[in-house]
Amino acid sequence: MKSNTGMHFSFLLGLVLGIAALFALPVCASEDGADTSIETFPVGPHPWGLTTDGDNIWVTSTSSDNVTKLRASDGTILGTFPAGGPSLYATFDGANIWVSHFYVDSTVTKLRASDGALLGTFPVGRAPYGILFDGTNIWVTNYFDDTVNKLDPADGTILGTFYTGFNPYGIAFDGRNIWVTNFEQYTVTSLRASDGTWRGSINVLLEPTGIFFDGYNIWVANWGDGSVTQIDPRTGNKLFTDQVEFGSLPQDFAFDGTHVWLTNSNHNNVVRMKRNGRGRRGYPTGNFPVGIVFDGRSIWVANYDDDTVTKITLH
Repeated sequence: MKSNTGMHFSFLLGLVLGIAALFALPVCASEDGADTSIETFPVGPHPWGLTTDGDNIWVTSTSSDNVTKLRASDGTILGTFPAGGPSLYATFDGANIWVSHFYVDSTVTKLRASDGALLGTFPVGRAPYGILFDGTNIWVTNYFDDTVNKLDPADGTILGTFYTGFNPYGIAFDGRNIWVTNFEQYTVTSLRASDGTWRGSINVLLEPTGIFFDGYNIWVANWGDGSVTQIDPRTGNKLFTDQVEFGSLPQDFAFDGTHVWLTNSNHNNVVRMKRNGRGRRGYPTGNFPVGIVFDGRSIWVANYDDDTVTKITLH
Protein backbone atom coordinates (compact mmCIF):
# COMPACT_ATOMS: atom_id res chain seq x y z
CA MET A 1 0.00 0.00 0.00
CA LYS A 2 1.25 3.46 -0.82
CA SER A 3 2.41 5.58 2.12
CA ASN A 4 0.42 8.76 2.64
CA THR A 5 3.50 10.71 3.61
CA GLY A 6 6.17 9.19 1.37
CA MET A 7 9.69 8.43 2.50
CA HIS A 8 11.10 10.70 5.18
CA PHE A 9 14.61 11.10 3.75
CA SER A 10 16.09 13.10 6.62
CA PHE A 11 15.20 10.30 9.02
CA LEU A 12 16.64 7.65 6.72
CA LEU A 13 19.89 9.52 6.24
CA GLY A 14 20.37 9.85 9.96
CA LEU A 15 19.57 6.18 10.48
CA VAL A 16 21.88 4.80 7.83
CA LEU A 17 24.75 7.08 8.76
CA GLY A 18 24.42 5.92 12.33
CA ILE A 19 24.71 2.24 11.39
CA ALA A 20 27.29 2.62 8.61
CA ALA A 21 30.17 1.35 10.70
CA LEU A 22 28.38 -1.96 11.26
CA PHE A 23 28.57 -2.86 7.59
CA ALA A 24 31.87 -1.29 6.50
CA LEU A 25 33.91 -3.49 4.16
CA PRO A 26 37.47 -3.07 2.92
CA VAL A 27 37.92 -1.02 -0.27
CA CYS A 28 40.48 -1.61 -2.97
CA ALA A 29 41.84 1.90 -3.53
CA SER A 30 42.57 1.10 -7.16
CA GLU A 31 43.52 -1.70 -9.46
CA ASP A 32 46.12 0.48 -11.09
CA GLY A 33 48.06 1.54 -8.00
CA ALA A 34 49.86 4.84 -8.47
CA ASP A 35 48.16 5.32 -11.85
CA THR A 36 44.94 6.36 -10.13
CA SER A 37 44.49 9.80 -8.58
CA ILE A 38 41.75 10.61 -6.09
CA GLU A 39 41.19 14.30 -5.25
CA THR A 40 38.69 16.08 -3.02
CA PHE A 41 37.24 19.58 -3.44
CA PRO A 42 34.91 21.61 -1.20
CA VAL A 43 31.45 22.61 -2.46
CA GLY A 44 28.19 23.83 -0.91
CA PRO A 45 26.48 22.19 2.08
CA HIS A 46 25.05 18.70 1.61
CA PRO A 47 25.70 18.23 -2.12
CA TRP A 48 23.60 15.63 -3.91
CA GLY A 49 23.35 15.83 -7.70
CA LEU A 50 26.00 16.39 -10.37
CA THR A 51 26.00 17.18 -14.05
CA THR A 52 28.62 18.32 -16.54
CA ASP A 53 28.46 20.84 -19.38
CA GLY A 54 31.52 19.29 -21.00
CA ASP A 55 34.11 21.57 -19.41
CA ASN A 56 32.71 22.08 -15.93
CA ILE A 57 31.02 20.19 -13.12
CA TRP A 58 27.81 21.54 -11.57
CA VAL A 59 26.91 20.47 -8.05
CA THR A 60 23.57 20.94 -6.30
CA SER A 61 23.14 21.75 -2.61
CA THR A 62 20.27 20.44 -0.52
CA SER A 63 21.01 22.85 2.33
CA SER A 64 21.57 26.15 0.51
CA ASP A 65 19.93 28.09 -2.31
CA ASN A 66 23.00 27.82 -4.56
CA VAL A 67 24.69 25.50 -7.02
CA THR A 68 28.46 25.34 -7.46
CA LYS A 69 30.33 25.33 -10.76
CA LEU A 70 33.82 23.76 -10.79
CA ARG A 71 36.34 23.57 -13.61
CA ALA A 72 36.64 19.88 -14.45
CA SER A 73 40.35 20.02 -15.23
CA ASP A 74 41.48 21.10 -11.74
CA GLY A 75 38.43 21.47 -9.46
CA THR A 76 38.69 25.27 -9.22
CA ILE A 77 35.40 26.83 -8.14
CA LEU A 78 34.30 29.14 -10.96
CA GLY A 79 31.16 30.39 -9.28
CA THR A 80 28.35 29.84 -6.81
CA PHE A 81 24.99 30.78 -8.29
CA PRO A 82 21.46 31.24 -6.88
CA ALA A 83 19.26 28.36 -7.98
CA GLY A 84 15.88 29.34 -6.60
CA GLY A 85 16.21 27.25 -3.45
CA PRO A 86 17.84 24.02 -2.25
CA SER A 87 18.29 21.66 -5.19
CA LEU A 88 18.58 17.91 -5.57
CA TYR A 89 19.41 16.68 -9.08
CA ALA A 90 20.67 18.47 -12.19
CA THR A 91 20.90 17.97 -15.94
CA PHE A 92 22.43 19.84 -18.91
CA ASP A 93 20.44 20.55 -22.08
CA GLY A 94 23.35 21.63 -24.26
CA ALA A 95 23.25 25.27 -23.17
CA ASN A 96 21.62 25.42 -19.74
CA ILE A 97 21.63 23.69 -16.38
CA TRP A 98 18.31 22.50 -14.92
CA VAL A 99 17.87 21.64 -11.24
CA SER A 100 15.01 20.07 -9.27
CA HIS A 101 13.73 21.43 -5.95
CA PHE A 102 12.50 18.43 -3.97
CA TYR A 103 12.90 20.06 -0.57
CA VAL A 104 11.24 23.40 -1.28
CA ASP A 105 8.40 23.54 -3.75
CA SER A 106 7.03 22.15 -6.97
CA THR A 107 9.48 23.82 -9.34
CA VAL A 108 12.57 23.35 -11.44
CA THR A 109 15.06 26.09 -12.26
CA LYS A 110 17.00 26.83 -15.44
CA LEU A 111 20.47 28.44 -15.29
CA ARG A 112 22.63 29.53 -18.21
CA ALA A 113 25.72 27.34 -18.17
CA SER A 114 28.09 30.00 -19.50
CA ASP A 115 27.63 32.42 -16.60
CA GLY A 116 25.16 30.89 -14.14
CA ALA A 117 22.44 33.45 -14.81
CA LEU A 118 19.02 32.35 -13.58
CA LEU A 119 16.80 32.15 -16.66
CA GLY A 120 13.59 30.97 -15.06
CA THR A 121 11.80 28.88 -12.48
CA PHE A 122 8.97 26.68 -13.73
CA PRO A 123 6.14 24.77 -12.02
CA VAL A 124 6.04 20.97 -12.11
CA GLY A 125 4.45 18.32 -9.89
CA ARG A 126 4.95 17.92 -6.15
CA ALA A 127 8.44 17.18 -4.86
CA PRO A 128 10.39 17.04 -8.15
CA TYR A 129 13.24 14.60 -7.83
CA GLY A 130 15.05 13.12 -10.83
CA ILE A 131 15.62 15.34 -13.87
CA LEU A 132 16.82 14.44 -17.36
CA PHE A 133 17.38 15.91 -20.82
CA ASP A 134 16.60 13.36 -23.54
CA GLY A 135 18.12 15.42 -26.35
CA THR A 136 14.84 17.19 -27.05
CA ASN A 137 12.89 17.70 -23.83
CA ILE A 138 13.35 17.93 -20.07
CA TRP A 139 11.78 15.17 -17.95
CA VAL A 140 11.14 15.45 -14.19
CA THR A 141 9.94 12.82 -11.71
CA ASN A 142 7.39 14.10 -9.16
CA TYR A 143 7.88 12.01 -6.04
CA PHE A 144 4.62 12.83 -4.25
CA ASP A 145 2.43 12.94 -7.38
CA ASP A 146 3.41 9.55 -8.86
CA THR A 147 3.99 11.27 -12.20
CA VAL A 148 6.61 12.60 -14.56
CA ASN A 149 6.43 15.91 -16.40
CA LYS A 150 7.77 16.50 -19.91
CA LEU A 151 8.91 20.11 -20.42
CA ASP A 152 9.91 22.24 -23.39
CA PRO A 153 13.49 23.35 -22.59
CA ALA A 154 12.97 26.63 -24.43
CA ASP A 155 10.38 28.07 -22.06
CA GLY A 156 9.60 25.42 -19.43
CA THR A 157 6.09 24.74 -20.77
CA ILE A 158 4.71 21.40 -19.55
CA LEU A 159 4.13 19.25 -22.64
CA GLY A 160 2.69 16.31 -20.75
CA THR A 161 2.10 14.73 -17.35
CA PHE A 162 2.25 10.94 -17.19
CA TYR A 163 1.61 8.41 -14.42
CA THR A 164 4.50 6.11 -13.48
CA GLY A 165 4.06 4.34 -10.12
CA PHE A 166 4.37 5.06 -6.42
CA ASN A 167 6.98 7.71 -5.63
CA PRO A 168 8.98 8.00 -8.87
CA TYR A 169 12.64 8.69 -8.14
CA GLY A 170 15.39 8.14 -10.73
CA ILE A 171 15.05 8.61 -14.49
CA ALA A 172 16.93 7.43 -17.58
CA PHE A 173 16.58 7.50 -21.40
CA ASP A 174 17.49 4.64 -23.74
CA GLY A 175 17.16 6.55 -27.00
CA ARG A 176 13.46 5.81 -27.41
CA ASN A 177 11.91 5.36 -23.99
CA ILE A 178 11.99 7.00 -20.57
CA TRP A 179 12.67 4.67 -17.62
CA VAL A 180 11.67 5.58 -14.05
CA THR A 181 12.27 3.87 -10.70
CA ASN A 182 9.27 3.78 -8.35
CA PHE A 183 10.77 3.88 -4.88
CA GLU A 184 7.88 2.57 -2.78
CA GLN A 185 6.42 0.22 -5.40
CA TYR A 186 9.69 -1.64 -6.06
CA THR A 187 9.19 -1.35 -9.82
CA VAL A 188 10.62 0.31 -12.91
CA THR A 189 8.27 1.89 -15.45
CA SER A 190 8.94 2.50 -19.14
CA LEU A 191 7.25 5.34 -21.07
CA ARG A 192 7.54 6.13 -24.77
CA ALA A 193 9.43 9.42 -24.96
CA SER A 194 7.58 10.73 -27.99
CA ASP A 195 4.16 10.79 -26.33
CA GLY A 196 4.48 9.41 -22.78
CA THR A 197 2.58 6.20 -23.57
CA TRP A 198 2.95 3.67 -20.74
CA ARG A 199 4.86 0.63 -22.02
CA GLY A 200 4.97 -1.47 -18.87
CA SER A 201 6.40 -1.92 -15.40
CA ILE A 202 8.98 -4.44 -14.22
CA ASN A 203 9.37 -5.69 -10.67
CA VAL A 204 12.80 -5.14 -9.15
CA LEU A 205 13.89 -5.28 -5.50
CA LEU A 206 13.54 -3.01 -2.48
CA GLU A 207 13.38 0.76 -2.92
CA PRO A 208 14.94 1.31 -6.37
CA THR A 209 16.71 4.67 -6.66
CA GLY A 210 19.23 5.35 -9.42
CA ILE A 211 18.67 4.14 -12.98
CA PHE A 212 21.01 4.35 -15.95
CA PHE A 213 21.35 3.29 -19.60
CA ASP A 214 24.83 2.16 -20.64
CA GLY A 215 24.11 2.06 -24.37
CA TYR A 216 22.87 -1.53 -24.25
CA ASN A 217 21.07 -2.21 -20.98
CA ILE A 218 19.24 -0.51 -18.15
CA TRP A 219 20.81 -0.59 -14.67
CA VAL A 220 18.78 -0.16 -11.47
CA ALA A 221 20.16 0.46 -7.97
CA ASN A 222 18.03 -1.28 -5.33
CA TRP A 223 18.77 0.98 -2.37
CA GLY A 224 16.81 -1.06 0.16
CA ASP A 225 18.71 -4.33 -0.20
CA GLY A 226 22.11 -3.38 -1.58
CA SER A 227 21.73 -4.88 -5.05
CA VAL A 228 21.71 -3.92 -8.71
CA THR A 229 19.39 -5.21 -11.42
CA GLN A 230 20.19 -5.17 -15.14
CA ILE A 231 17.29 -5.07 -17.63
CA ASP A 232 17.26 -5.60 -21.39
CA PRO A 233 15.27 -2.54 -22.60
CA ARG A 234 14.25 -4.29 -25.82
CA THR A 235 12.46 -7.17 -24.10
CA GLY A 236 11.99 -5.98 -20.53
CA ASN A 237 13.71 -9.15 -19.29
CA LYS A 238 15.84 -8.95 -16.16
CA LEU A 239 19.34 -10.13 -17.05
CA PHE A 240 20.61 -10.39 -13.49
CA THR A 241 20.24 -9.08 -9.96
CA ASP A 242 23.41 -9.11 -7.87
CA GLN A 243 24.32 -7.99 -4.40
CA VAL A 244 26.80 -5.10 -4.44
CA GLU A 245 27.88 -5.04 -0.79
CA PHE A 246 25.62 -5.89 2.12
CA GLY A 247 24.18 -2.71 3.63
CA SER A 248 25.81 -0.56 0.96
CA LEU A 249 22.73 1.52 -0.03
CA PRO A 250 23.55 1.82 -3.77
CA GLN A 251 22.42 5.17 -5.10
CA ASP A 252 23.44 6.46 -8.56
CA PHE A 253 25.29 5.38 -11.71
CA ALA A 254 27.74 6.79 -14.22
CA PHE A 255 29.32 5.22 -17.30
CA ASP A 256 32.82 5.93 -18.62
CA GLY A 257 32.40 4.20 -21.98
CA THR A 258 33.74 0.88 -20.70
CA HIS A 259 32.73 0.47 -17.07
CA VAL A 260 29.67 1.22 -14.97
CA TRP A 261 30.27 3.12 -11.72
CA LEU A 262 27.92 3.00 -8.73
CA THR A 263 27.93 5.04 -5.52
CA ASN A 264 27.49 3.09 -2.26
CA SER A 265 26.24 5.62 0.26
CA ASN A 266 26.66 3.45 3.33
CA HIS A 267 30.20 2.32 2.55
CA ASN A 268 31.72 5.62 1.44
CA ASN A 269 32.91 4.22 -1.87
CA VAL A 270 32.13 3.79 -5.52
CA VAL A 271 32.25 0.44 -7.27
CA ARG A 272 33.45 0.08 -10.84
CA MET A 273 32.23 -2.95 -12.79
CA LYS A 274 32.06 -4.32 -16.29
CA ARG A 275 28.85 -4.23 -18.30
CA ASN A 276 28.13 -7.79 -17.20
CA GLY A 277 28.41 -6.79 -13.54
CA ARG A 278 31.73 -8.60 -13.04
CA GLY A 279 35.28 -7.43 -12.38
CA ARG A 280 34.32 -5.11 -9.55
CA ARG A 281 36.75 -2.65 -7.96
CA GLY A 282 36.09 -0.22 -5.14
CA TYR A 283 37.40 3.34 -4.81
CA PRO A 284 37.11 5.47 -1.66
CA THR A 285 35.09 8.68 -1.56
CA GLY A 286 33.96 11.05 1.17
CA ASN A 287 31.12 10.37 3.58
CA PHE A 288 27.77 9.27 2.13
CA PRO A 289 28.40 9.49 -1.64
CA VAL A 290 25.25 9.99 -3.70
CA GLY A 291 25.34 11.70 -7.13
CA ILE A 292 27.95 10.73 -9.71
CA VAL A 293 28.94 11.87 -13.21
CA PHE A 294 31.64 11.17 -15.81
CA ASP A 295 33.16 14.24 -17.49
CA GLY A 296 34.94 12.44 -20.33
CA ARG A 297 38.06 11.74 -18.31
CA SER A 298 37.26 11.54 -14.60
CA ILE A 299 34.50 10.31 -12.32
CA TRP A 300 33.03 12.90 -9.94
CA VAL A 301 31.07 12.02 -6.80
CA ALA A 302 29.02 14.23 -4.45
CA ASN A 303 29.69 13.46 -0.78
CA TYR A 304 26.53 14.48 1.07
CA ASP A 305 27.92 14.38 4.60
CA ASP A 306 31.31 16.00 3.87
CA ASP A 307 30.27 19.01 1.76
CA THR A 308 32.78 17.87 -0.84
CA VAL A 309 33.11 16.19 -4.21
CA THR A 310 35.60 13.44 -5.05
CA LYS A 311 37.36 13.29 -8.42
CA ILE A 312 38.69 9.87 -9.51
CA THR A 313 41.00 9.74 -12.51
CA LEU A 314 42.41 6.50 -13.96
CA HIS A 315 45.57 7.41 -15.86
